[in-house]
Amino acid sequence: MQDRGSIAFFSSGPLTALGFVLVVVAGVLCWLAWHRSGYRKWIGVLELLRFVLICLVVVTLSQPEWLQTRIPDQRSTLAVLWDQSNSMETRDVIDEANISAKPKSRAETIEPLMSEAVWNPSNSDLNVVFEPFSSLLDPAEEATDLNAGLSHVLDAHSDLRGVVVLSDGDWNVGKSPVEAATRFRMKGIPVFTVGVGSKVPLPDLELASIDAPTFGVIRKPLRIPYAVRSTLGQDRDVTVTLKVNGKPTVTEMVRVPAMGQAQQNMVWTSQTTGDYTLTLSIPQDTQEIMTENNEISAPISVREEQLKILVIESYPRWEYRYLRNALERDPGVEVTCLLFHPGLPKLGGGRGYIKRFPSANELSRYDVVFLGDVGVGPKQLTVEQAQQLRQLVNAQAAGLVFIPGRSGFQNSLISSPLADLYPVVLDATAPYGIGSGAPGHFALTQLGQQSLLTRLAGSGQNNLGVWRTLPGFYWYAGTKRAKAGAEVLAVHDRIATTSGRVPLIVTKTYGTGKVLFMGTDGAWRWREGVEDKYHYRFWGQVARWMAYRRQMAKGETMRLFYSPDRPRVDDVVTLNANVMDSLGGPLVEDSVIVQAIFPSGVTQAIRLQPSKEEAWGLFTGSFTPKESGNYRLVATSVETGASIQTDLSVQGLNRERQGRLARFDVLDEIAKITEGRLVPVSDVQSLLDSLATLPEPEPIVHRIRIWSHPLWAAFLILLLGLFWIGRKMAGTV
Repeated sequence: MQDRGSIAFFSSGPLTALGFVLVVVAGVLCWLAWHRSGYRKWIGVLELLRFVLICLVVVTLSQPEWLQTRIPDQRSTLAVLWDQSNSMETRDVIDEANISAKPKSRAETIEPLMSEAVWNPSNSDLNVVFEPFSSLLDPAEEATDLNAGLSHVLDAHSDLRGVVVLSDGDWNVGKSPVEAATRFRMKGIPVFTVGVGSKVPLPDLELASIDAPTFGVIRKPLRIPYAVRSTLGQDRDVTVTLKVNGKPTVTEMVRVPAMGQAQQNMVWTSQTTGDYTLTLSIPQDTQEIMTENNEISAPISVREEQLKILVIESYPRWEYRYLRNALERDPGVEVTCLLFHPGLPKLGGGRGYIKRFPSANELSRYDVVFLGDVGVGPKQLTVEQAQQLRQLVNAQAAGLVFIPGRSGFQNSLISSPLADLYPVVLDATAPYGIGSGAPGHFALTQLGQQSLLTRLAGSGQNNLGVWRTLPGFYWYAGTKRAKAGAEVLAVHDRIATTSGRVPLIVTKTYGTGKVLFMGTDGAWRWREGVEDKYHYRFWGQVARWMAYRRQMAKGETMRLFYSPDRPRVDDVVTLNANVMDSLGGPLVEDSVIVQAIFPSGVTQAIRLQPSKEEAWGLFTGSFTPKESGNYRLVATSVETGASIQTDLSVQGLNRERQGRLARFDVLDEIAKITEGRLVPVSDVQSLLDSLATLPEPEPIVHRIRIWSHPLWAAFLILLLGLFWIGRKMAGTV
């Protein structure tokens, strides 16, 4: 930089004239005073000092400033900012001169523009620099931060003439690029954007998602929900293949609608335990251009299972008998029954029956409790027992299934500790439910059509057909509506209340556990004509769904579970642990530490704290995964020395998912704010003409306001002080 300095005054004409008059008058008066003193030396010095002070005051009123002008002594800079994020690998740029050729990736398309000769063809005094950008994450390529890229260029180069951005505009992290664009506008630096990529969907078939559970059960069918998305102009019959550890195992055909999405379930049964990688793949369509998204994978662990289920009932009604029979025939379930028989002196007995309600320690061993037509009252549940059931669900991730009956005993639960768990509002005018001579049927809601809990057939349409043709029921519980936070999976097909259709299958999360409400006692009729096909499948799915969280990692004296079960990077993962004492009861005071071993080998220790008093025996903590991949969680109890471990699969955020459309609107907004221009790659030549006409950067002017500077004020005060001292020494008044 070359510096040049000068003084400038900022004063109006009248003020300048007045100042001139004051200086002249002051000069005359000072001379007359010196003349009257007989031209004494000291008086002459004082009058000269007085005249200088008056002149300086007049100068101050004219607002003098020191202007330091810096003229650049080097070439001005054109910064070419190019996007190196993963979305630039999307192959959606078609050569208009050769449409049949394979599309090029966005990165390949901008590669010819990465040369100084392109942006400075006349070898002028322009200095061209190339700056890559993506994000501030690790790895950086997994996101696009346009604001950070633009801000870095602005801070790194003080002599910018302009900026060119080569990008698809897929901004997904960081602050809005409008913030950086505004800074460029204030400095008068235009930003020209070159958009690359397709603004319309190209023909593509994509495996959009796979929602496999974290673990499965040996020799039990495992349902794997997945979705296939299409941007083709016609419907397609797509072959979906499930590979287990790379070996093709299951194949099925899925109908994918044009410009739509198909959701389906793949069923796989493992005959051995162990860790597996499930991979879904689809073949390339003849019209498809991108094939990178035709495969998707998820890890899963297959293990042995032995669910402990407690069924509590008042009378041995048909629903109870067939439910007990279905659960007993399930090899992965151990069933215990408690039959109160309120009208008889003795409880029900026989194989698998108990003679009293379990103690707190015994109850904690059950994964799911089915509560039939039972309430709080004589020869039924006590308030203390209801409180224990509440704690089992709240603190130990157990499941509780409400199946009301015609006796109306469950109405008493509304004023018990189980009131908050009950997922529906009961109708006080129908305490014994509502019967009908004409059969009612279940109608699945939108949530019910998507839930695995109500999946009785493979495809969505087939499943709806099964529910429509299931044998009807002749009684249902009197309910007004579902409570806030509950999910209604099925309603009555005909009967409605003031709040909508009567809810029949309702689920709810409470604390760490789950609750389900079955509003009719007619599910046993589903066996008509098909035996146990649908009846056993439904209750088996209910039992495993309710106990899913408790089974994540379970040892002899310790249990570890977490939420969500399929987290993504930057999700807060809540860790929960139950520790049992030597008698099988939950410990309330303990120190539980979880070692989280990241995929990179880094270890983080998380200390779990005792939960609130309402959830005794529960220890909770949390951590935020920053890497995608498989985490090993090792939980240890300081009190008992027990230890347990499990794996946690963390999915990447996939911010830079290939195949997304280019966002030219983002690039256009940046260009407009900075008074630049957006052009496609094919029109770069017109952009060169605009760059050639850019003006040279103006000199940088640094102003120092002399009139308001502290040193100037100190100088005037010093002169005034000298003048006052001089008058005293000269003996003048």
